[in-house]
Amino acid sequence: MVIQMSMPEQEFTIKPTHDIKIFSGRSHTDLAQSIARYLGTSVGPMQIKNFSDGEIYVKIQESIRGDDVFIVQPISDPVNENLMELLLMIDAFKRASAKSVTAVIPYYAYARQDRKASGREAISAKLIADLLTTSGATRVLAMDLHTGQLQGFFNIPVDHIYSAPAIINYIKSKNLDNIVAVSPDAGGVERTRYYAKKLDCPIAIIDKRRKAHNEAKVEHLIGSVEGKTAIIFDDIIDTAGTITEGAKVLLKEGAKEVYICATHAVFSGPALQRLEDSPAKEIIITNTLPLKEGASSKITQLNIAYLLGEAITRIHDDESVSSLFE
Repeated sequence: MVIQMSMPEQEFTIKPTHDIKIFSGRSHTDLAQSIARYLGTSVGPMQIKNFSDGEIYVKIQESIRGDDVFIVQPISDPVNENLMELLLMIDAFKRASAKSVTAVIPYYAYARQDRKASGREAISAKLIADLLTTSGATRVLAMDLHTGQLQGFFNIPVDHIYSAPAIINYIKSKNLDNIVAVSPDAGGVERTRYYAKKLDCPIAIIDKRRKAHNEAKVEHLIGSVEGKTAIIFDDIIDTAGTITEGAKVLLKEGAKEVYICATHAVFSGPALQRLEDSPAKEIIITNTLPLKEGASSKITQLNIAYLLGEAITRIHDDESVSSLFE
């Protein structure tokens, strides 16, 4: 005999089909918290630890079934540790039945190895794209990729955003006069042309010849900087060798003063000392990566959490991300 039980009368709240959830690995928790504050939420609880042999353990500490999950994890130093942590986090969220898993990677490591520059080399940028997809990421949100073509390495959607609005607003606030935008090499001309258009100024190009990894020599300057305020625009400052040499060349060629702007402050090896000793008046970077201890007083770090937060909101709401930069 089947006995039908009537449900007690009570007031039900209709829950949205899915929510937005922000989680963070250990590579840059400050940025993740800043993004969460912009979105009016908090970073979700997770347990991440290393076993005694170095293996990484990841556990999500709340239900995310049916939610849009965004994992904030720049692939910073230690690169391989943070990369593996990101892959394990993505796998955990996939297995926990998240509706979607977006890897928010403000700094995409291995991006500079995007082709075979000589025989028998790995193309690591493509390998990382494959690993992210295989682990279960449904989308990637990245900022200032080393080359825009990296988006083509993925078989999932990639939203490529830029730090330019934050940098341009800061430069304009300084009311600098007689500006010239300087590309640190031929490969950065398109980026520098964009800044020059927004700042309504001419451009110049530093002719740089690379002799080996992390080693290049400034040959000469294309364009005039005499009597001008020269601003170098780059995507990455790694060892800071060539960009500080470039600053010296600009002053030698008659620039009134030199500023250095870059999105990603990798700052490896002797970078911090080189920047401190450089003739640049100010080094303007963003917080896609945590600022290392002992940073020069010349360094100004801009918070780009609002750009990432706005992009996350638009992805969640199925709105245009590219219109942020039009």
